Amino acid sequence: MQLLEVGDEAALRREFLHLPVRLYRHQPTWIRPFDTDIEAVFDPAKNPSFAHGEAIRWILRDDSGQTIGRVAAFVDSEKAAQEEQPTGGMGFFECINDEQAAFCLFDACREWLQNKGMEAMDGPVNFGERDNWWGLLVDGFEHEPSYKMPWTMPCYPALFEQYGFQDYFRQFTYVTAIQGAVVTPGVEERARRIYSNPTYEFRHVEKANWKRYASDIQVIYNKAWVRHSGVKPLTEEKAQDIVRQALPIIDEELIWFAYADGEPVAFFIVLPEVNQIVKHLDGQFNLWAKAKFMLLKWRGVVDKTFGVSFGVVPEHQGKGVEAAIALRFRQAGRDNPEFPYKTIEMNWVGDFNPIMLRFVKQIGGDLAKTYITYRYLFDRTKPFKRCPVIR
Repeated sequence: MQLLEVGDEAALRREFLHLPVRLYRHQPTWIRPFDTDIEAVFDPAKNPSFAHGEAIRWILRDDSGQTIGRVAAFVDSEKAAQEEQPTGGMGFFECINDEQAAFCLFDACREWLQNKGMEAMDGPVNFGERDNWWGLLVDGFEHEPSYKMPWTMPCYPALFEQYGFQDYFRQFTYVTAIQGAVVTPGVEERARRIYSNPTYEFRHVEKANWKRYASDIQVIYNKAWVRHSGVKPLTEEKAQDIVRQALPIIDEELIWFAYADGEPVAFFIVLPEVNQIVKHLDGQFNLWAKAKFMLLKWRGVVDKTFGVSFGVVPEHQGKGVEAAIALRFRQAGRDNPEFPYKTIEMNWVGDFNPIMLRFVKQIGGDLAKTYITYRYLFDRTKPFKRCPVIR
C-alpha cells in the first residue's frame, strides 16, 4: 500500500473527492456532498480555522494503484488548549472494509498529530465547527443525511474500535412532525405561561434585517453555548458570515427568536433540508447546478426541515422559553395552509446534554440517527474519560 499526501496536485484532490462516489454507489441513502463544500474545509482562504491551526490529508492506494482510502488530520491550537490533554482531530475517513488499510490511515493521523504535540485525537470530526461533518453514523442508516452531515459505512465503527478509539460522546438526531406531533401536557402549559407573560415577545427572522438577527445570534450563542466543552465564542464577523451564506435558502417562518424586555434571549434556527435537492446535483455546484437547484426549490421538492441550532441564555432557562419558542415555530406551520414542510429533524443533540435530550422527547421527537465521536489517547495507560455532562 502507498500513502500519498494530498497537496495542490489536481489528480490527488480529485481522488480524495471521488473515492466515496465509488464506495457508496450502491447505497441508496448516501448523498454526495458538494465538492466545493469539502474543498472549502482545506482552503485557508475559506476556512478561518487555519488562522490558528493546520490540516493535512492523504489518500491510500493498493499495490495496483487503486485508491482504497482517504483521511485528514488537523490541529486547532485554540481547541487543543481547552482539553485536559492537547487533542487534535481526524476526519473525512473513507476506506474499504479492510483493517490493515484503515489502520494505516489511523497511524498516519496519530503520528502527524503526535509530531504537533498532541496527546489524543478525536474522530471523525471536522476542521471547524461541530455543526458540519462530525461523528460516525452507528444507527439510522435507513435515513438520508442532513446537509453537511455524514452518512458513513456500517463497517466503520468496528474499524475505529478495533484500533482503540473509544466512545467520547454520542450525538442524536430526532425527527418529529410539524403538524400532529404528540407534545406532553407540561410542555404546552409552560409555553402558554410564557405567551401570557408580557415580558416575552417572539419574532421570526426577516431577511431585510439580517444583520440585526446575526447580532442577536451572536449574543444568545455566546451566553448559551460557550460553557460547552470544545465550543468557542462566536465573533460578530463569523455570525454575519453564517447568516449571509444561509440567506439564499432561509425561509423566514422557520427561524424564531425570543426577546425579554427587548433583549434577545433565545433562538430556534431551522432551515429547509436542502439535501433533498443536493442529491440530484451529483456533487456539483456550477452555474448549471445552481439553476437546477433553484428550479427544484421552486417546484417544492423540499418538504423536510432540520434544526441547525437551539439556544436559551442561562438566566431564562427552565422558565418555559424552550417550550414556547419550539411550539411557536410549529404553530406557524399549523396556521399557514400553504406551509410546505412536513417534518423537522432536530440535529446534533449530544448525550452530554440531558436537558436537551429530555426536551426533544417531550415535544414529540423520535430517535432517528445516532453518531459517535470517538477519542483515541496516545498514551494507552492513561485513564479514558468521556465528555463531561452539562448540569
